[in-house]
Amino acid sequence: MADENAIPQWFSGSEHTHKVAAAIAKYGPIARTTLAQMLGLSQGALSRITSDLIYAGVIEELPASADGPKGRLPEGFTPKESADRRGRPQTSLALCANARTFVGLKVHGHYAVAAAVNAHGEVVSGRYEETFENQSPDCVTATIAKLVAGCAADVVASGLPSPLAVGVAVGGHVQEDSVVTFAPFLHWTEDIDLGKMVHQATGLPCGVFNDIDSLLVDACWFGPGVGYEMFAVLTIGVGVGYSLAVRGEPVTYPDKSYGLIGHILVDPEGPRCISGHVGCAQCFTDDSIAEQYSAIIGRAASFEDFADDARRGVPQAAQLLNRTCFRLGTLIATIANVAMPGMVMVAGESAFLAKIGIDSIRDGISRHRHNQAAPVKFVVADHDWQLWAKAAASRVIVNHIG
Repeated sequence: MADENAIPQWFSGSEHTHKVAAAIAKYGPIARTTLAQMLGLSQGALSRITSDLIYAGVIEELPASADGPKGRLPEGFTPKESADRRGRPQTSLALCANARTFVGLKVHGHYAVAAAVNAHGEVVSGRYEETFENQSPDCVTATIAKLVAGCAADVVASGLPSPLAVGVAVGGHVQEDSVVTFAPFLHWTEDIDLGKMVHQATGLPCGVFNDIDSLLVDACWFGPGVGYEMFAVLTIGVGVGYSLAVRGEPVTYPDKSYGLIGHILVDPEGPRCISGHVGCAQCFTDDSIAEQYSAIIGRAASFEDFADDARRGVPQAAQLLNRTCFRLGTLIATIANVAMPGMVMVAGESAFLAKIGIDSIRDGISRHRHNQAAPVKFVVADHDWQLWAKAAASRVIVNHIG
């Protein structure tokens, strides 16, 4: 990303200072003693760092909670009880939630969804949505600028500070958090420096990120992925996506955003995809499910037809639902067996199928795990495109904290 469009740092300080702020963002409110043990810092060193962060308006002290830190602590870490209870009353440290706001957007093929969030990654604006007149980069940028302006006016009217930066999530391949090199849903096949264009249109620094990686980072900082050494996201819907984080950071690989997981075998007797593979993970796409359901009932049916019938318990739909969820369990088990994450999050516009057929998912996982292996932890995210928009803003928050 060009320097003039870089996400500004919230504060200056040592590497330890940034690590302390990041840990408080993830695990706060958290006691000083727990934080010092977690980061391997002396109480004196931590006190100096946190005093600087409090003075800079980055963190604040809160009354200690009776049940300790909210959320998870790092996997494998157990705080030791302090033997010395003398001195000032115990307090907890938390990021100053409303000291900063940011705007996040999820860009689809024909429209974008936007929301403003605070420094905790919490949505603090209304939902903003706008359709593109066309898919040209100029039109997409102009629409994004309009949505940013709406979110900014919303947060300022509520008494919060004006947004500091913008995060944009797109389905496709992004370089240097700015240049979109491939965006199939927008039909972009040439390099587009969307970050620079949005920066020029809004006057705010703008980061552009892959949408699934954004969802992954948001979960690792503010959601169900907090504390896991390794955490994976699997998305199903129009396409099939996957991303893996190690210690909250997405694993980088040049070709990862090209949907590489989409052709992994999940059922040797499954349907054939457009590339000729039999039973690959493309069977989870909405188009494939609609095609499978049409074959079962003997007439043309859409994915929405199948979803409605599945919710109503129509036998043919229930049969396909259970088969699909068993296959999904197979894929989750494959991810768990190979990448060994502590948890897998299933997300995407069709993730609701996993909630209906959760027993079949467990059956699929069990079929493909060693009987002495630990159960695979997985969670199904409630789908809302605003979650994906906020996830783009979370990427900016991470960069802002440094």
